[in-house]
Amino acid sequence: MPAKDIYHDTVKNALIKDGWTITHDPLRIRLARGKNLFVDLGAKRLLAAEREFEKIAVEVKSFTRPSDMKDLEEAVGQFVLYTRLLKRYYPEHILYLAVSEDTRKRVFEEEAGQTLIEDGIIRLVTFDTLKEEIIRWIH
Repeated sequence: MPAKDIYHDTVKNALIKDGWTITHDPLRIRLARGKNLFVDLGAKRLLAAEREFEKIAVEVKSFTRPSDMKDLEEAVGQFVLYTRLLKRYYPEHILYLAVSEDTRKRVFEEEAGQTLIEDGIIRLVTFDTLKEEIIRWIH
């Protein structure tokens, strides 16, 4: 089992406040030959009008290294890998990268981060680290 990000519980609490039910903590992707990958959280929420569940997977990243670009490179690589594997094993789940609102401003308002969002490479959910609340969904 991988170590939890420093904001893992913050994001989990924020999702619950936002009306999500945590279904997996973590969401395990079982690969061939006994290998496993773990997305931080799986969650669902009822869509009242359709009487169906919206399902998401959330990978939490804190971006605490001295180089935001190194953190971004690692997060994007992991996001792309998890997205492809979720399509195969959990096709009903949509993956989001959870980052603090401060990280969004610092990293994803810059050219590299904006390009990833505009080109549809990643989807973000941002949160307030103190209030443990979701700020915005970006896709």
